[in-house]
Amino acid sequence: MATEAGVALASAWQAGSPALLGFGGDSLIELLSAAVVLWRFRDQRVDERTEQRSAKIAGILLFALAAFAVVASASALLGYSEVRPSPIGIVLLLLAAMIMPWLATEKRHLAAKTGSAALQADAAESALCGYMAWIALAGLVVNAVWKNHWTDPLAALCLTPIIVREGWEAIRGKTCQRC
Repeated sequence: MATEAGVALASAWQAGSPALLGFGGDSLIELLSAAVVLWRFRDQRVDERTEQRSAKIAGILLFALAAFAVVASASALLGYSEVRPSPIGIVLLLLAAMIMPWLATEKRHLAAKTGSAALQADAAESALCGYMAWIALAGLVVNAVWKNHWTDPLAALCLTPIIVREGWEAIRGKTCQRC
């Protein structure tokens, strides 16, 4: 995830891509969420309160990402930056679009076995990463092929409702429905 975030953010910086910035931001948040899950499993005194706190942290991180995606998109749509094609970003997003759904499924299975709301929230973030990759990929490809610079920030804005819904579910504790 650290490599994914680093490559995405570096590519986003070069291309001025809000969609790629949103994806890279998600990767950073997913990395922080994974750290929360690791903390949850390493603490021998885990109780329901610890689980709830871990899930809420993941939800707050998702809300932060939603705000980040809106600000980056608005900035690009208002002309503060020029969005350029990013071949490296396209390859990264294609890989993530294929790998992250599989990873999310594996995490959900483990969350069901362990009864962990924190791991279920982390699985939701992995699934979100996969959705984001497909949406961002569409924006980057259309921009690269047809030079529609507005498609990239529009793709980033399309990510926002998904991010907010997942964050709300994590904070409300509805992430472990199958546990």
